[in-house]
Amino acid sequence: MKLLFTFFLLVGSFTSFAQNAIDGSWKGTRETPNGTFEVNYTFKVEGKDLTGTWKTQFGESKLENGKIDGKKFSYSISFNDMKLDYTGEVVNENEVTVKSERGEMKLTKVKP
Repeated sequence: MKLLFTFFLLVGSFTSFAQNAIDGSWKGTRETPNGTFEVNYTFKVEGKDLTGTWKTQFGESKLENGKIDGKKFSYSISFNDMKLDYTGEVVNENEVTVKSERGEMKLTKVKP
């Protein structure tokens, strides 16, 4: 009985610590005609849904219609009466790339 209890306790512990590689805070930079600015993301995966926020010096927006399938993900951002659609891919546990009609950007994971 103790062995069974210990087994379930260990399995429960591993499950609670399991998280998707994209979960957390990410940072990148975007080149524009007005100069370089920093872009910050917070991603959270729940099943196949991707939620989070996008933040720049110009404001903040929630991710919309976020989906994840393996290493590939997609979402939209509505900002200043515009809607931008993004696709992305997890490169490794510390790097993702995101693409939109405005180009591609590399994001690096922010260490806690």
